[in-house]
Amino acid sequence: MEGDICMLNDLETNKKNVVAFYDLIINKKDFNAAKKYIGNRYKQHNPLVADYPEGLEAFITFLKTNYPEARSEIKKTFADGDHVILHVHSLRTPNTPGRAIIEIFRLEDGKIEEHWDVIQEIPALSANPNGMF
Repeated sequence: MEGDICMLNDLETNKKNVVAFYDLIINKKDFNAAKKYIGNRYKQHNPLVADYPEGLEAFITFLKTNYPEARSEIKKTFADGDHVILHVHSLRTPNTPGRAIIEIFRLEDGKIEEHWDVIQEIPALSANPNGMF
């Protein structure tokens, strides 16, 4: 029972840390504040972003320069073991449908060590009325 409570606490802490990190990098574009959440070996699986904290810093600089108004809203957060998954509505520019993104983070000792994402543009018309969120 006690081990289960510790695991639940770890999952909740991991979720809180990833949500705070994501807000800092995407909405606030503040690498210096976000770097406390990432490990030294930060491994990136998005082919447009380089590995290590320096790769993330370069990506944030790219966002600041090219998409200063970019904002994301986390719709759902899931945690499983050492992974946290976000379902996100991303707007790179205002007044657009935006993109649906699944963000996957792997944590080690409370730090984000690895990242994957799957990105889908939100179409103007849908074959069903269900929405993407």
